[in-house]
Amino acid sequence: MYVSSESNQGENPSTNIKDLKPGMENVSVKARVLSSEPPHVIQTKKGPRTISNAVIGDSTGRVEVTAWGEKAGQLTEGEAVEIKGGWTTEFRGKVQLNIGRTTEVKKIDDSEVPQAEEIPEEMPTAPESPRPQGFRRTGGYRGPRRGGFRRREE
Repeated sequence: MYVSSESNQGENPSTNIKDLKPGMENVSVKARVLSSEPPHVIQTKKGPRTISNAVIGDSTGRVEVTAWGEKAGQLTEGEAVEIKGGWTTEFRGKVQLNIGRTTEVKKIDDSEVPQAEEIPEEMPTAPESPRPQGFRRTGGYRGPRRGGFRRREE
């Protein structure tokens, strides 16, 4: 059986940052690191976790990145990087790219991404999520709820 080398290259194509939406998995991007912070520890439901934050950008925009665990602190300002296997979430109305244990982060040739001053300021925003079905607020105070019985009239 013959498999062309082209089919292997299309497995996980790079996504433009402007096209990122919450809930995406196995995301690949090529971007420049615009800023990065040192790792710090936060408290989560699962206990303390080490994270670091950064902002990366490509020719379509920029996105905040949260690096978890052993990946924290791996992004250095000014580097051109390719991130493979990230996932997106929503935080404070903005899309956020996450990288963790299984995410591959590698340096790429500087010419593959624009210089920092060429990267637009736009950041992908998360669409406003509709209220869950069955919950409708009509407004106003409705008083205490009464039981499911009727008073007998005598």
